[in-house]
Amino acid sequence: MDSQPSPISSQLAPDHITRAQSDLLRWYAAEQRDLPWRRTSDPYAILVSEIMLQQTQVDRVLPKYQQFLSAFPTLADLAVAPTADVINVWVPLGYNMRAVRLQAIAQQVMAQYDGRIPDTIEGLLSLKGIGRYTAGAIACFAYHKQVATVDTNIRRVLHRIFIGVEQPETALNDAAMLALAEQVLPPGEAYNWNQALMDMGATICTSNNPRCMACPLQEPCKAYQEMSQHSLFPSGVVLRQMRKVAEKKTSYQSQPFTSTNRYFRGRIVDLLRSLPAGECITLTLLGPKIKPEYSDADQPWLQRLVSGLAKDGLVDYTEDRVRLP
Repeated sequence: MDSQPSPISSQLAPDHITRAQSDLLRWYAAEQRDLPWRRTSDPYAILVSEIMLQQTQVDRVLPKYQQFLSAFPTLADLAVAPTADVINVWVPLGYNMRAVRLQAIAQQVMAQYDGRIPDTIEGLLSLKGIGRYTAGAIACFAYHKQVATVDTNIRRVLHRIFIGVEQPETALNDAAMLALAEQVLPPGEAYNWNQALMDMGATICTSNNPRCMACPLQEPCKAYQEMSQHSLFPSGVVLRQMRKVAEKKTSYQSQPFTSTNRYFRGRIVDLLRSLPAGECITLTLLGPKIKPEYSDADQPWLQRLVSGLAKDGLVDYTEDRVRLP
């Protein structure tokens, strides 16, 4: 990770930080979302929620979160469960590799930490598949440690409040953004502050259509002040910048999803789940079932897909036959 320091660390006025902290925490006390993982301090339950929430909207996670914990009530239950069962319960959240990674974390904790999830950033980062955000979230939300953490929502909200409208020249790298998050963390309020930032980013300070006129942080928000000076509501600098970002993303996503390898990986796993337990299928039969226009020329491609699934622990693949593990 780059070691770029935050260019605004020495420029933030203490009263600016204090006002933002006060306004956001007051708003959160009145408007916080009622989410089941906020009703527990169980590190395992919070780990499950954090992995599920990666790349998935809260509304989709809510029913699956309860179902997953009912199927695997403890870390030990998850660690010893057949991987196929874990994936079956995970479906249809998508990105099934997350379920495999979650089980691997459970197995590592059982083997190396006597079944207790570490309570420090360093210990949590020793778990394969845990990054700095998830480590910070577990330390803060499960163990109530006074730590900062930065996800997409938190990054966006902090940038707009303390730096201003997102522009390429003002973008901070991960290290600098974490340094900013640590600098503005209110003493003794890490749990509420981090949750408040996420709620603000999810409901008001959104990526594409921020509800600036309903925001309780108008006074301390630098982005709001910038736009106010130029009468740029509701469209203007922020939304123009957002459209540029969206256009850039679209250029990378021009390939239809139904022609991507991730789509076909999902089709393979779904087809194998429809087979009787333990039954395998040859690649020759598998190809046409997942791709109607499949031909012999596609066999190397299919072999790479299946080999990748096997490497990820999602399938067993031997002698051109594939099945669920």
